[in-house]
Amino acid sequence: MQFKFVALTFLVFWSRWSFEGAVGDPQLFLLVSECSGFGVPNLSNFYQNLNASFADLRAQVSNNSKHFATAQSVTGTSPVYAMFQCVNYLSITDCATCLAAAAAEIRNCYTGTNNGARVVYDGCFLRYESDDFFRETTLAGNSMSCGNQTAVEATAFSTSTQQLLMNLQIATPKITGFFAATKTQVIGGAIYAIAQCAETFTRDTCLNCLSIEQSDIQGCLPNTNGRAFDPPGCFMRYSDTPFFADNQTIDISPFLKQGGSMRKWVVIGGSVAGALLAGILLILLPWHKRFQSPTRVPRGIILGATELKDATKYRYSDLKAATKNFSEKNKLGEGGFGTVYKGTMKNGKVVAVKKLLSGKGNNIDDNFESEVTLISNVHHKNLVRLLGYCSKGQDRILVYEYMANNSLDKFLSGKIKGSLNWRQRYDIILGTARGLAYLHEDFHIPIIHRDIKSGNILLDEEFQPKISDFGLVKLLPGDQSHLSTRFAGTLGYTAPEYALQGQLSEKADTYSYGIVVLEIISGQKSTDVEVDDDGYEEYLLRRAWKLYEKGMHLELVDKSLDPNNYDAEEVKKVIDIALLCTQASATMRPAMSEVVVQLSSNDLLEHLRPLMPYIFIEMKLRPQKEICASIGSSMTNDTASNYIALAR
Repeated sequence: MQFKFVALTFLVFWSRWSFEGAVGDPQLFLLVSECSGFGVPNLSNFYQNLNASFADLRAQVSNNSKHFATAQSVTGTSPVYAMFQCVNYLSITDCATCLAAAAAEIRNCYTGTNNGARVVYDGCFLRYESDDFFRETTLAGNSMSCGNQTAVEATAFSTSTQQLLMNLQIATPKITGFFAATKTQVIGGAIYAIAQCAETFTRDTCLNCLSIEQSDIQGCLPNTNGRAFDPPGCFMRYSDTPFFADNQTIDISPFLKQGGSMRKWVVIGGSVAGALLAGILLILLPWHKRFQSPTRVPRGIILGATELKDATKYRYSDLKAATKNFSEKNKLGEGGFGTVYKGTMKNGKVVAVKKLLSGKGNNIDDNFESEVTLISNVHHKNLVRLLGYCSKGQDRILVYEYMANNSLDKFLSGKIKGSLNWRQRYDIILGTARGLAYLHEDFHIPIIHRDIKSGNILLDEEFQPKISDFGLVKLLPGDQSHLSTRFAGTLGYTAPEYALQGQLSEKADTYSYGIVVLEIISGQKSTDVEVDDDGYEEYLLRRAWKLYEKGMHLELVDKSLDPNNYDAEEVKKVIDIALLCTQASATMRPAMSEVVVQLSSNDLLEHLRPLMPYIFIEMKLRPQKEICASIGSSMTNDTASNYIALAR
């Protein structure tokens, strides 16, 4: 550790001494530091080549004032290829400082088992590999980092930022050096944004890479800042706080117009044709209604007109090596769809590898690749990103981004129970609602999760929630209000109308979400049993409802939380929202977008009174045999008995 500190100090001092001008801000906020898990044939030879490559990079930056450089040293059996890139708005002095810091940071990977590594700062990135990667244009493992502060004028901010990022995506590949920085005025301030591609890219590959980053970074909105970056070297960033000087901005409007004449006439022609068509329809509509009722267009057809990017296909041998042959030591957990392993890819990227249950009875075997393509195009900051897949024989494998803090349920029980404070819990509640709202309403077609539970809510290094396992069951057809299908939920979380009668809608997820919220507030599992004052066993939902009826909401709150660290009215409001989500009638439950609004608003919910949950109305009035008969093959007699027990 002492050697590392001395080396970093020396390198930074050297960079300051070697270049003219004062150091401003090299922007050394660390975004990524990753090492590969693969060895090299000759460690001594590898070090020699690595040092030679880094010396070449430093020389190019210092002698030629470059913001981008590649180097290679291929003598012996262990070659090295290296790449460095600074954001163009940094001075050469700051660029050199960033290189020095990156070189010091990346030395953490200098072992015989690391043939590659990458470090990404706000100001620069540095990467080395034992294989030539200079022609790579995209790579599994692109990432994003979002701020945690929501814009005051959220809608206006999101709209302006989306347009700005789209413009950057279009313009940047047309600009020499593949770099653009812009500033746009919005209500109450401005939005600063940049986009950049490695100079080894072509115009088309830069455009393709930035299209992925632009899609990713929009998942950060309406937060006030966000970053998206891809290992081969494309980067986007926006913020409401300036991170480059105004004199660094570029007028990108000419690049938006280039080649746009034909598009302009197409747009004009389309507008005229649309206006004519609208006029004709207004004339014919009353006549048409007399003979035929309107036909609803299935939402699935809309998807056919939408361009989806293919998911990355991994080689089985690479995933086998990354997980050490799917070893028990790398096992992260098991779920209803299969087993999850921690994997370290050849480029150092840490991923979660889900080996799905195999066999002809698996409901995701059919059209596997098309379903994976759909899921991999779901990008939102509160949804776990599917990076790619592998299909070999009967094996079906999915590769996800790795989540450092595992799943929420680990924080509701076990050794780390009670370690989350109220603000962290509230952020998890709100973030989960946003993720579900996106699945239900904002993606190309609605995706119903069917198995929302604390074990399927993962937490990143900042304890921000991301929903996992979405899309692994069939999607809801757009022309049906419910769907009888195989039971795919978890006892204690599943909406009764789905568990007992097979009626599936987005509101089934809403119910499950409400249960999870009660778990987060109470620090208890939905199936935990307590004995009430009358000596009867009761589960979490019933206990929450009884306390609500007595006006004793706060008795439900986890005793590990300090009352001085949360607002009582805010907690009561969140409990009310959870109970609204678990109401008997699915139609009475709010949509998840409404839940997001309610949570984000400072208003109380005095005008909204939840009705009693289903299990207290119907289930205790119906005999067990009748309930089991109505279930058919979707649930066992024992499972139905457990649901009935919830009402006792």
